Amino acid sequence: MEKTPQGTSVGVDDPYEPVERCDYLTDDGRCRYAVEHGHNDPEFARERQADDLRCPAADPEGEWEWSDCPQFRARQRSRECIRCGLEERRLAHEDERPLLEEHHLKYAADANDSESDDEELSHEITVFLCRWCHAKIHDSWARIDDDVSPDPEAIAEAEGRRSKEHGEFGFESAAERYAEDE
Repeated sequence: MEKTPQGTSVGVDDPYEPVERCDYLTDDGRCRYAVEHGHNDPEFARERQADDLRCPAADPEGEWEWSDCPQFRARQRSRECIRCGLEERRLAHEDERPLLEEHHLKYAADANDSESDDEELSHEITVFLCRWCHAKIHDSWARIDDDVSPDPEAIAEAEGRRSKEHGEFGFESAAERYAEDE
């Protein structure tokens, strides 16, 4: 299983497996990175421009895999745990710890590794895990693709937040609120 530079598990053998698409891929299969951020990698941008901005990794007959693209990035957009499906519940003006945490599947080469002179290609692959699944993954015994239900503590926390949300939906006029203070 893949490991972080500190040696803890990331919960997958292949970090590219849960990737649906690159963040820079447009709906028509073109590379948005070459247009919007091409100044950061002019050679890459020129190659994509010469190929009409076609993404070689997204093309079914393409010559690349996601891992071959030097500008690849994939961040999960849906706000739910990729492992158990728990949905995020954030309350405005509350400082409670979020239910979901970002989990990185691909890490840069270890900065302390003195044997490697050249920089290893590093991609940003990020998914969301609930706090409970995240802890289990890093405890090295759980996998991201496990078929699990949310932890009972996670359900209780989410339901507590849901109850607070519903309490906010109730209407109480200012006269009623201030009458209670007197």
